[in-house]
Amino acid sequence: MASTIRRGPPPRRPVMKRKSKAPKRSIIDRILALPPVSEETLRRVATWTIFGATLAGLVAIAAWFGIPGAVGTAIAEGAGRAGFRVDEIEVTGAEHIDPLTVYAAALDQKSRAMPLVDLEGVREKLLSYGWVQDAHVSRRLPDKLLINIVERKPVAVWQSRGTLTLIDASGVHLAPVSAEAMPDLPLMIGPGADAQEPAYQALLNAAPALKPQVRAATWVGNRRWDITFASGETLALPEGADAAPAALVEFAELDGSSPLLGKGWVRFDMRDPTKLVARKPDLVENHAIAAPAGTTTSAGNTHGTVIEAQHQATGGTEG
Repeated sequence: MASTIRRGPPPRRPVMKRKSKAPKRSIIDRILALPPVSEETLRRVATWTIFGATLAGLVAIAAWFGIPGAVGTAIAEGAGRAGFRVDEIEVTGAEHIDPLTVYAAALDQKSRAMPLVDLEGVREKLLSYGWVQDAHVSRRLPDKLLINIVERKPVAVWQSRGTLTLIDASGVHLAPVSAEAMPDLPLMIGPGADAQEPAYQALLNAAPALKPQVRAATWVGNRRWDITFASGETLALPEGADAAPAALVEFAELDGSSPLLGKGWVRFDMRDPTKLVARKPDLVENHAIAAPAGTTTSAGNTHGTVIEAQHQATGGTEG
């Protein structure tokens, strides 16, 4: 049986449609598409950024080519009129110094245009105040000054001529203080005692066991210390940067082996390196108090009977 073959156009193959690529978006478009910042806000930020960079470039070019200061000032003042002007001051770290004092130092400027604010000048003014150990001053465009204060820490109260003053570890005067509001800090008494604060701290650190018991220290004759303990006794120390700490350590060791503080004594005197003289108000004649036999102190002295007790009226002269 014969078959008939019909000829015609070949069948069409299915055509795959290509997906059209989304048009590339610029970085700015992508930023604008991010929530929740509004498009208007971003445009303003971009405008200020471009303006600030342009202004900084103009000032730098003016300085590089030596354009007269009046021209540079005019450019800076123009920036101030455009919004780059100090309208806000943010202060951190100020616990004792009055924030109004910080504001006054920051605003004491010939011009409040941001480029003309003397940041180092503001810092130097702040450093002139006792409480301020350091200060960091910077700009935050378009209109804010940032000031971070590092304050000194009071470590003692200095008493001189009836006046009480807080001082730091370097002897810097911080602020006056009244007797009623006196903080729980060591009391240093006498002219020049404030300048001896670093040496006084080194003295107390030599005998840490006694440090919590010290209530006050008097700088005598601008050459030596009298230490007053919380239990009421006074210890006269010898002169010298090495002799005084050694004597205090020796006294601490004696008090540790056979307690002396809180036992009714009113005064101890260690100005003579060979003996410790102790005074009681109710003694009518000199007595010798036996320390532990064979006790060797850090000063190298071997004590047998080393403490000589005196009646208060027969004690040696002060100073």
